[in-house]
Amino acid sequence: MDSPAPALLRLECSICGAEHSPEELQTICRACGRALFARYDLELAKRMLTRENLRVRPASMWRYAEVMAGSDVADRVSLGEGMTPLLRAPRLGADLGARALWVKDEGGNPTGSFKARGIAAAMAMALKLGVTEIGMPTAGNAGSAAAAYGARCGIRAHIAMPQDTPEGIVSEVRAFGAALQLVDGLISDAGRVIAEQCRAQGWFEMATLKEPYRVEGKKTMGYELWEQMDGDLPDAILYPTGGGTGLIGMWKAFDELEQMGLTGAERPRMFAVQSDGCAPIVRAWEAGAARAAPWQDAATVAPGIRVPAPFADDLILGALRASNGGAVAIADGAIVPAMRQMARREGIDACPEGAATLLGLERLLSEGVLERDSRIVLFNTGSGLKHPELRPTA
Repeated sequence: MDSPAPALLRLECSICGAEHSPEELQTICRACGRALFARYDLELAKRMLTRENLRVRPASMWRYAEVMAGSDVADRVSLGEGMTPLLRAPRLGADLGARALWVKDEGGNPTGSFKARGIAAAMAMALKLGVTEIGMPTAGNAGSAAAAYGARCGIRAHIAMPQDTPEGIVSEVRAFGAALQLVDGLISDAGRVIAEQCRAQGWFEMATLKEPYRVEGKKTMGYELWEQMDGDLPDAILYPTGGGTGLIGMWKAFDELEQMGLTGAERPRMFAVQSDGCAPIVRAWEAGAARAAPWQDAATVAPGIRVPAPFADDLILGALRASNGGAVAIADGAIVPAMRQMARREGIDACPEGAATLLGLERLLSEGVLERDSRIVLFNTGSGLKHPELRPTA
């Protein structure tokens, strides 16, 4: 790629601060077992990472090369992920009384969802460090992305997902040639299957936030907001939250931007949106808890937010509190009508997770949590095309 090399210094535990070498394969912190973050020489990075320089860089997430581990091998992995549109949504805004509403539409990413970002970044570093086989549990879309990017760079992907994952996603994984196991249960059950097989077979485990680089790909959504809003940031972000990697990643991006002097100290208020059929983060938020207890009998039409026990629950809750944000559960039965509303009012083909944010916004506005003049961004994390089972039949 015609771009600078990453200014990667070290890996650092997000909780205890213990340092780990980025020159070796890493999973979680060896001291406390929590998620690792990539840390960069931001003094060096800010010399080149300017809006002026960005104007001539490729329109992909790898344009932020200085703060992207793996960008030096990205040309061997990339399928063109990132730089998705930030769309004004005046008709939806009028419906809800939100005067400055945008939708960040991730459905145009390779394999149709934002999962392409994290998987591309993780696969780039895995390739660089000599990985030949990975194992991954998924609620659906991350499996599609892992299968595609594994095929792209020659890494064999072993995927486990719930048996009731939408058929379109299941067939997509198979089409890319990954080894697929359908598990009787949820993503947590798939996670136990994959963890055991990774130990037995020597595969590298690429589960959410159990390796350091998926969050790096997801953080580029925050960099793109900064760039697409002309060096500014919105007042509030509503994000459909399962494992929460994107929310955590954007919060990390905003911290890096501030440290480089590219933004001030003001940050968007971050809001996690979950279904009332699976809302561990909302329950922990409302209780003022530091960690989220597992949700029993999780059920929702939105597979991406059917995550009963997110590994990085403490990081999610920390970002919500630090931003003066919050967490809101919406009625699962209202998700499909919200998908249709987004399609018919704005031409945005939202996945069920993305449509949930519209419902979350309606509630936050009606309760006075958000002001109607606030600049608000909803995240549609994937394409509705991946869910034919939720399409109208007439």
